Amino acid sequence: MSDKDDFFVIKAEEDGVNVIGLTRGTDTRFHHSEKLDTGEVMIAQFTEHTSAVKVRGKALIQTSHGEVKTEE
Repeated sequence: MSDKDDFFVIKAEEDGVNVIGLTRGTDTRFHHSEKLDTGEVMIAQFTEHTSAVKVRGKALIQTSHGEVKTEE
């Protein structure tokens, strides 16, 4: 399984959690955003266009490397 096949899960623990995708390349830019409400889950993966994801708000993030909660 390559890194591109590796999914991660973001579960909102409050309303209004922002999930922001950042581009690859020499100029990192925002290219996509989603807003999640309490209990909503987003399943995502990194792609040839997405190199990073920023999560703003209270959320649980699960990856194959472990689990992390955002801080308040």
